[in-house]
Amino acid sequence: MKLYCATTNAGKLREFHLPAKRFGHEILPAPGHIPPCAETGRTFEENAVQKALYYGARAPGLLFADDSGLQVDALDGEPGILSARYAGDGAGDDANNRLLLEKLRGVPDRGARFVCALALVDRSKVLQTFHGAVEGEIADELRGERGFGYDPLFFYPPLGCTFAEMPIQQKMEVSHRAKALAQMFQHLKSR
Repeated sequence: MKLYCATTNAGKLREFHLPAKRFGHEILPAPGHIPPCAETGRTFEENAVQKALYYGARAPGLLFADDSGLQVDALDGEPGILSARYAGDGAGDDANNRLLLEKLRGVPDRGARFVCALALVDRSKVLQTFHGAVEGEIADELRGERGFGYDPLFFYPPLGCTFAEMPIQQKMEVSHRAKALAQMFQHLKSR
């Protein structure tokens, strides 16, 4: 089955392709050159639904959108839904990671989680939303060359490394995105 995905993030697209193949799905980018959807929701789910409906109206089939990010306990859930824009609009991964490390300097509680909300739509109808989360800790420094976003800072204790130190196949066995995708693919299988 072909599924359209509402993201221009190359890292996310790579991660979506791996589990899709296992479930026999093909992930395609949302069609056409559409201006970005404003993300005005107060939750990951609200933003995922907003994006899915926006891009889904232009897709010739089922489309899903995600909103995901990092929640740090000691920062009352920051960066949260602002994860991609934590250091300001237009800031990249380096600036976001530097700001996070700066805010956590000297803070002993490093507990954090990656969360993901996916919304699946058929044109203008929301079919279902799915959620995934993975618990970890924020490392004291960047570690690893793989991944994107906060992966070099997100330490996953069961494997003793950051997400950026893991091969993508290993990350997609435990990540927040993989968990939400697995729920969505199971839902599609049961339709």
